Amino acid sequence: MAKMSGKRAFLQLLKEEGVSVIFGNPGTTELPLMDALAVEEGMRYVLGLQEAAVMAMADGYAQASGGLAFASLHVSPGLGNAMGMLYNAMKAGSPILVTAGQHDQSFTVTEPILWGDLPRIARPLVKWAEEVRRIEDLPRLLRRAAKAALSPPTGPVFLSLPTDVLNDEIDLKPANPTRVAPRLRGDPDALRAAARVLARAERPLLIAGDAVAKSRAFAEIVRLAELLAAPVYAEGIPNTASFPASHPLFRGSMTRLAPAIREILEQSDVLFSVGGDLFTMSLPSEVEPVPQGLRIVHLDTDPWELGKNYPEAVAIFGDPKATLPELCEEIDAARSPGEREAAAARLTSEKQAAAAAREALRARAREEAGLKPIRPLALMEAVGSLLPPEAVVIDEAISSGAGLRSFLKSDDPQSFFGNRGGGIGWGIPAAIGAKIALPERPVVALIGDGSAMYTCQALWSAAHERAAVVFIILNNASYRILKQRTNALRGFAHQSGRYVAMDLVDPALDFVGLARAQGIEGERITKLAELTERLPSVLAENRPFLFDVALDGSFAPV
Repeated sequence: MAKMSGKRAFLQLLKEEGVSVIFGNPGTTELPLMDALAVEEGMRYVLGLQEAAVMAMADGYAQASGGLAFASLHVSPGLGNAMGMLYNAMKAGSPILVTAGQHDQSFTVTEPILWGDLPRIARPLVKWAEEVRRIEDLPRLLRRAAKAALSPPTGPVFLSLPTDVLNDEIDLKPANPTRVAPRLRGDPDALRAAARVLARAERPLLIAGDAVAKSRAFAEIVRLAELLAAPVYAEGIPNTASFPASHPLFRGSMTRLAPAIREILEQSDVLFSVGGDLFTMSLPSEVEPVPQGLRIVHLDTDPWELGKNYPEAVAIFGDPKATLPELCEEIDAARSPGEREAAAARLTSEKQAAAAAREALRARAREEAGLKPIRPLALMEAVGSLLPPEAVVIDEAISSGAGLRSFLKSDDPQSFFGNRGGGIGWGIPAAIGAKIALPERPVVALIGDGSAMYTCQALWSAAHERAAVVFIILNNASYRILKQRTNALRGFAHQSGRYVAMDLVDPALDFVGLARAQGIEGERITKLAELTERLPSVLAENRPFLFDVALDGSFAPV
């Protein structure tokens, strides 16, 4: 093969790794790459106006596509701007190749403006980080980065790209990418031990985590749930739809508060987590979430999560799709006839209990449907009832999203994405990335007003890319969750009713005006009936649109 510049070789290597979209915000050190793109076919550059938005767009794309995403940042300040969203990507295990341009190496010894030790800055938040110091090393390091990002447990990786490397020349030899096969089957002895525990469980409870969705193991976990006759909860901070929401055993998302978790777990004798977090909580508590005597079985693709916080009867390192069929066979074989009969009776009662709980929640939401200001629960029920089954929901509702997963028709692994990391500002750009990855599916983003202001400039990218996302801003004119938690302290704010720096008023935020300034039409919604009337038609128009929904700002202590 004839020699080519490093910048063109880099793009060729990206294409060979399956990358066709670049999410970026360019600066001077990225100019070689931008120059190469001027003559490059088959590569789409999605411009973000700030690196946090760039990073979250790449995250949404990685999660929705299941493949390698690519984010291009600008030296130290650009990487710094992106780090909050890079934290979210790390927590989500999103396979993203993150790069930042670096000064010419002959210049860096002088520590020029914007220079920094980029791999060292990135390293705490990525699986692997390196700087390409020679053109000869570019193919090897990019192949290594892609392989690492996509190997379980997946996650972001980082490369620093000096301009002299991109401007140098290389004789690029063809080579196939390396992929680590992800279908690791759990240890047979551990599966038999788990089967003995689960076969004898009288009140099992199942937590379904992100590993289920990532391994596309819906059929396998449904079979497991029905075999165990167990209620199923999504993990407390879910990134994905880890279990079909319409299934009669589904109980919604696990809470993030220790006393409430304990209250649920005390009703069970065995807890089985399939790739689910045990337990990341929002606030400290004097109460342990896991009661004494509860036996835990845990299957996960990340060995670090196994037994991390609580001792486990059986800990299995494996992939859900590869492991659950064999485990189900072992459970069935380990059961006595009496245990089979008990499980069959329990399955009926658990389905009835889940249906009753869901109907009670729906009835409560409908009772609130006519109230003004709009109540969050009523809004979640209305959105869930209006969306088509193929819709993709991006959830950054924060304090207003209670009940959402119980109301949605999210029955496939790409139907729902949430913010596992908790760094706010993720939702608007993540929805754009998801829409680019899944262009044929309607995408709706539920975003808190406080979160929206962190990356509101991403609305321009939605308009520019014609990304037909419907953004629903949950506008309670406050940092409501902070008020809840400050109130729970029972201190001065609780006594006085004064919450400092937690109200988004004087002036009120004009989200419709903000959207129009960036090329997106929008409407202010003050009655739930207005949204139920307009949302279906807006979805049918297949264009970006924003609803600013005036929500009730009252709160109860957590």
